[in-house]
Amino acid sequence: MEQIQNGEPFVYTSLRPQDTEALAAWLAKAAVPGTVIGLDGDLGAGKTAFSQFFAKHLGVKGVVNSPTFTIIKEYEGRLPFYHMDVYRVSLEEAEDLGLDEYFYGSGVSLVEWSQIVRELLPEQHLHLYIETVGETERKITLQGFGQPYEEWCGSLKQNGVFQE
Repeated sequence: MEQIQNGEPFVYTSLRPQDTEALAAWLAKAAVPGTVIGLDGDLGAGKTAFSQFFAKHLGVKGVVNSPTFTIIKEYEGRLPFYHMDVYRVSLEEAEDLGLDEYFYGSGVSLVEWSQIVRELLPEQHLHLYIETVGETERKITLQGFGQPYEEWCGSLKQNGVFQE
């Protein structure tokens, strides 16, 4: 499936973990049932840390850790939270996981290493790419594919992360 975006990406500079948390909080507040976020970046760039911040601000209680070996972990928060890590699966294996039930359900799906299953992601989703710039500095590029994700990126570009 070819993914076409109309909006420009939003590039966010996180100088420290608190900045990453602020972005995750903004996105968690904007999340609605059926939200799908693809999350990519190098090893150690902060994908799981972002996921933990996002879950915290979605109202998930307790520890959220990387589901690398279980592939999908489900949590309860303001909305159900489906945290996926597809690093160790092939596209063919992922096709058998029933991801559509999560993507088109009543919760929020966050997929680490989403480029592996790009063809399985809904046409409308948000993609984040985290790059390591320095010891604590990260460059996070957000690209919206369809609505409401293009609007989110536009709002972030116009108003910044700390919009109420």
